[in-house]
Amino acid sequence: MGEERNMMEESLLAKVQIDSKTESGDEEEQRKKRIISWDIYLEEMKRICYISGPMVAVVLSTKLLQVVSTMIVGHLGELYLSSAALSISFTGVTGFSFLLGMASGLETTCGQAYGAKQYQRIGMQTYTAIFSLILVCIPLSFILINIENILVFTGQDPLIAHEAGRFTIWLLPAVFAYAILQPLVRYFQIQSLLFPMLLSSCVTLGIHVPLCWALVFKTGLGNVGGAISMSISIWLNVIFLGLYMRFSSACAKTRAPISMELFQGIWEFFRFAIPSAVMICLNTIATLYTIPFGIGAAASTRVSNELGAGNPFEARVAVLAAMSLSLIETSIVSSTLIACRHVYGYIFSNDKEVVDYVTVMAPLVSLSVIFDSVQGVLSGVARGCGWQHLGVYVNLGAFYLCGIPAAAALAFWVQVGGKGLWIGIQVGAFVQCVLLSIITCCINWEQLAMKARQRLFDVQFSAEDRLV
Repeated sequence: MGEERNMMEESLLAKVQIDSKTESGDEEEQRKKRIISWDIYLEEMKRICYISGPMVAVVLSTKLLQVVSTMIVGHLGELYLSSAALSISFTGVTGFSFLLGMASGLETTCGQAYGAKQYQRIGMQTYTAIFSLILVCIPLSFILINIENILVFTGQDPLIAHEAGRFTIWLLPAVFAYAILQPLVRYFQIQSLLFPMLLSSCVTLGIHVPLCWALVFKTGLGNVGGAISMSISIWLNVIFLGLYMRFSSACAKTRAPISMELFQGIWEFFRFAIPSAVMICLNTIATLYTIPFGIGAAASTRVSNELGAGNPFEARVAVLAAMSLSLIETSIVSSTLIACRHVYGYIFSNDKEVVDYVTVMAPLVSLSVIFDSVQGVLSGVARGCGWQHLGVYVNLGAFYLCGIPAAAALAFWVQVGGKGLWIGIQVGAFVQCVLLSIITCCINWEQLAMKARQRLFDVQFSAEDRLV
């Protein structure tokens, strides 16, 4: 028995070493000397655009569910605008963003498994992620149920805190739906099955707008109608994608039967999911982040697929193409934001004081767009490489050692106020971008591809060994 185990292990290790090299001898030497030509670069740009375009639309449409609800509820009055915005922001940081971040851990495990053609593992890891995130929602629910007490304890106006608490209670079904939705999104993303996600998200958003309006203004539910409509819409999205996954022939090779193996992957999922969640929760600002996040998701998909397939050169080209697309995007978005700064505030409120404050803050928001675009892509690269732990160290250091102290000093010592808080956070974002850039430039792609292949086949060996 021991000899058979050793023979299996040696065979798998040999397979890893062979698969990590696409050529041998002189061909391998020629591959190492390859440079990124214009044709290769343009081809990779097309692949990144093909993935990132629909992903941006998917992420943006999901985020717009929150924005639409805030906009419609905001026209009930300042109290309801403040309470809805506060509730969605609190739920976003403690719930939605956290779950989205944890689900992003699948970009490493499923992405590399897809590149290595281990298709059955993709479906099983998706089930594991769904089960794990539903478990996470249970303690999150206790936090969200007590949001009113938390807000009052932190000094928030009791009336606003009460309305925010009512709004949040009706958002709880949306949180559980989100725990299922995000693993499904990653399941389709890493296979580049983008049209089902795009169609489902757009249909859901199309239903949400009239549904939210009707529940808020025509049923007597008032601001609570905005929360109920969000919960219904996200569950509809889950149902659409779940049905496609279950019955579509496009998902046949990755659709694994549910078994006890689901529980065996929980530790591996949390090992990548928790650092991914910390990376994303420390970087989520408003709707504009959805664009770099979509590009970052495309970069993560391409990098993880190529590393899993043992193609380090292609992974490096994918990083360059994604960064180029990010620079183009941030130039357009930041310029547009500055140009529209005088009218943007009217989307949420007719109050002149609110509109004027949005106008003043627009340049700082534009700066945030630039930093978030860069770090969004670099964070996607880190997820594709399986380096979430490094991203956590970078984010914690950049924000807690640099950003937050600078924000506190500017806001309370220099007494700049809200601007000081925002400027301080941008200091942290700048440091974060610099550190992530240095890490990305120092990546040894050949070694990383070999490690990815070895990890995949080590897991396969462990599973086969348990069966024996």
